[in-house]
Parts: sequence; structure tokens; C-alpha cells
Amino acid sequence: MSLPVILILILLFFPVLLWKIFEETGHSAWMSAVPVLNYYIWLQIIRKPIWWFIFFLIPFINYFMVFLMVVETAKCYKKYDLGNQALAALFPFFYLPYLGISKKEQYIDPKDRPKIKKTWIREWVDAIIFAVIAATIIRMFLVEAYTIPTSSMEKSLLVGDFLFVSKYAYGPKVPNTPLAFPFVHHTMPLTTMTKSYLEWIKLPYYRFAGFGDVQRMDAVVFNYPGGDTVVLERQNEDYYRIVRDAERDFKSRYKDKYYEGMGRKAVWQNYHVTARPVDKRENYIKRCVAVAGDTLEIRNQQVYIDGKPEENPEEMQYSYQIKTNGMPISDRVLRNLNVSQEDIRNYKMTGYVHLNEAKAAELRKLRNVELVERNHIPSSSWDPNIFPFDSRYAWNVDNFGPLYIPEAGATVEINEKTLPLYAKIIGVYEDNELEVKDGKIFINGEQADSYTFKYDYYWMMGDNRHNSADSRFWGFVPEDHIVGKAVFVWLSLDKDNSWFDGKIRWNKLFRTIN
Repeated sequence: MSLPVILILILLFFPVLLWKIFEETGHSAWMSAVPVLNYYIWLQIIRKPIWWFIFFLIPFINYFMVFLMVVETAKCYKKYDLGNQALAALFPFFYLPYLGISKKEQYIDPKDRPKIKKTWIREWVDAIIFAVIAATIIRMFLVEAYTIPTSSMEKSLLVGDFLFVSKYAYGPKVPNTPLAFPFVHHTMPLTTMTKSYLEWIKLPYYRFAGFGDVQRMDAVVFNYPGGDTVVLERQNEDYYRIVRDAERDFKSRYKDKYYEGMGRKAVWQNYHVTARPVDKRENYIKRCVAVAGDTLEIRNQQVYIDGKPEENPEEMQYSYQIKTNGMPISDRVLRNLNVSQEDIRNYKMTGYVHLNEAKAAELRKLRNVELVERNHIPSSSWDPNIFPFDSRYAWNVDNFGPLYIPEAGATVEINEKTLPLYAKIIGVYEDNELEVKDGKIFINGEQADSYTFKYDYYWMMGDNRHNSADSRFWGFVPEDHIVGKAVFVWLSLDKDNSWFDGKIRWNKLFRTIN
């Protein structure tokens, strides 16, 4: 039975917990097990208006309403203190039957209930709790605020952009770890290693219906797939790259096969390494360039989908080499071209800067500029840090593929050559036992020469193509990692200046995201 069916059944039959309370208030116990009727009677018991039924038709809000009714029921048994109300809300499956069965507890009709005057402290506490619950529901299922942390999407999105991410665009996910400290992601405030969530309850992946599916060119926020394992002392780095670098280091120093795997062992011995569930992995934002079922290829920096050139983002950037006649380009000129302070510093050290073609053309007009040339990596040059990290696929950031993007229900041939492309999907994302013995591939103990995918997958790339850690470096993004669609920038702060300096990018405020 699927998770949504289970949740709907729980919601429909939840009032059955009140069967004794139904009897105590003059109603037949069987009514508590009849969907719709049970909620109608329950509203009568707690003396709430019939129009509350409207809220039961709104997804996510209906669950909040049930908890509110649980608290109102507790008040009918003189549970006015915050502690008892919290117990009722947190443990309703035990608390509600207890109220009905216990001879010590007595029902009082709300109209006969004495008015309780709350202290100002209690009023503030109640208001804060309500605000936290309401904001958590909105953040979890409707809209979440997000800040651009890196320059991988420049100049489409800038570091310091504050934006809203629509969860409803693709449908909100049920959280994998619902027990978590509110308003933080994976680490407790004022700490660097303390988890902000508990894994006592782990829910399977389920996505509610949304307005549509992920489309090519969408700016998508997703949970970073490589964030399933994290080196806590080096959280800004990819764990798998750290291990690969360590393995290469051992391999270069020791040729003996005895030392294979020593790099990974060294990482685990020298650092604190932890695993994170999907919903607690770092949030990334990139542009979707290929969806499930596409065949992606990058030829000389141009993305092709199914053999046809893909549309390029309007503000797409690459790295350019700049040479002058000896007279340097002033910071003011570069700032007027919207070059970030980070790129200006990088230019002074290396002579390279990230630009779009329009800005590069403007630089070529300067009298002291002799050369503005886009960097290009030839197809013959293999980058071992590019997915799938195998010399049989000698790809780089400018020349990549062709690569099939898996679609749920599609089947591919699995052999020694294709396995590096889909091994992580089979063994990690889709939770199979994958093993290779004597040149043969075994999935869940059975020899296999093909595999049928369970999920859809996507390929994400930054608009700042030579300064983006994206799918080219870590591979596919599974559908259960998709968080939402970036839709609106409400504030933009220049990252090189503080709020207190008043450095707001006024021309970048209140803009939709394309």
C-alpha cells in the first residue's frame, strides 16, 4: 500500500480514536468510524462551526486542522496547560483514547467551560507556536525562501539574490525526516556538526501532484545528490572527490594493489564523516538542460539534446583569457561590466575572467586590450574529475557524452562498459544490492545484463559554465531530490558590500526568473 493511500486512510478514520468520547457525549460509537460523518460529529463535540469542513479539503492544511481539533478536544477535559495540549498533539493515538476511557477524566461542553484568562507569557507562547507551525507548513509544502550562495548561475542569478522557490510547481514532497528543528536545514544553529533532525521516523519518497513537471531551461532547486555522504570538516567539498583524490595520491606513491582503498580509509580516519537523508542534503540551484528520456551531448561547449542544439541561457558565461598591451584594465571598468569582485581578484592573479559574449565584445573595444578569447578544452583532453570518472569516457566540461538520461520504466543494457554510467543509480538511488564478480554483474543476487529504472532523472548545469559544480561533476539528479522551481527574486544584495552600507541592487529586485 502506497504512502498517500495510508495517509488518506489515517485522515479519514482518525476520529475512531474518539469512540468512547462519542459515547460519553451521547453519540453512537460506530459513528466515529464513518468518514465525513465522524468529523461532523467531532465538530459538534468541540462546538466548532460547520464551515471548518472547508479546511479539510485543502491539502496539508487538513492535517494541521486535525491537530487543532485534538487540542480543542483536550480543552473539553480541562487540559488548559501547554504541557497537556502538547502531549495531546504529539501523541493523539494514545491521548485521545485515554481521555475517553479514563474514569478520572470528565467531558465538559465548551459552552459550559469557564473562560481561562491567559497570562501575557502564555499568549505569546501560543502565538509563537501557531506561527512556527503555520510557517513550517508553508515552507514544507508551498513556498520556501532561498539565497544564492555561489556564482554558478551568474549572471542569470547573482550571489546575494533572495528568491522564492515554489514547491507546488512540481508538487511538494513528503519530508523523509519529519522530526526536525524548525527553520534550519541539517545542522543546529551555532554548531558545525550537530544534526538538526532525528531519524526515528523515516518516510518513503512521495510527491503530491503539482502544476507540472520539470522542463528544460527551468531554474531548479534540488537536494545535492553527492551530499548523501559529507566530510563535516570540509562541507564545501564533494566527499567522493575527496576520496578519489586520496586514492590517486596513494596510487601515485604505492603501486601495490594492497593499497587500493587506503585513500577512503584515510579520509574516514582523519575526518568526521556522516550520511544524510535526501531531504537534509544541501540545496543546490542549477538549470535543467535535459529531462528523463533525453540523450545529452556537449560538443565544443554547445549542449545538444537528441542530436539537436539546445537553447542557451541569455546570460550564459564562460571563462575568457584577457591580454593587454601592458596597461591593466581598471577595477571601475570591470565593475561597470558587472564583473564580480571575486572575478576581478581572479583576473588580477590569472588573467582570466568569467563573461558572457556581450561583455567580452565590450572589452575587445578597449584600447589597451589586445586579446579576449574564450577558453576551450579540446575533446581529446580527459578530465578525471568529470562523471563517470572513467578513462573509457574521456569527457570534459566542454565536450561530454552522448549520455542517455534515464526515464522511469526504460531499460538499458548493463555490461562492464555501461555500468560506470548507471552504477550509482542502481546501487544507491534505487536501493539495489549491486555486485560485480568475475566480470559478471549481479543485482540483488541475480546475474543481470539489463536494468529497468524506477525513477526519472535530470541533468543540471549552471549558467556560469566554466565556474559551476554541476551534473558534469557528479552525474544525474533523481526525481526524489527535486525540491522546487525558482520563480521570483524579492531582494538582491551586492555580495561585496554589506546591508548596512545600503548596497542593494535596486535594478535586480522583484524580478521573475527565466
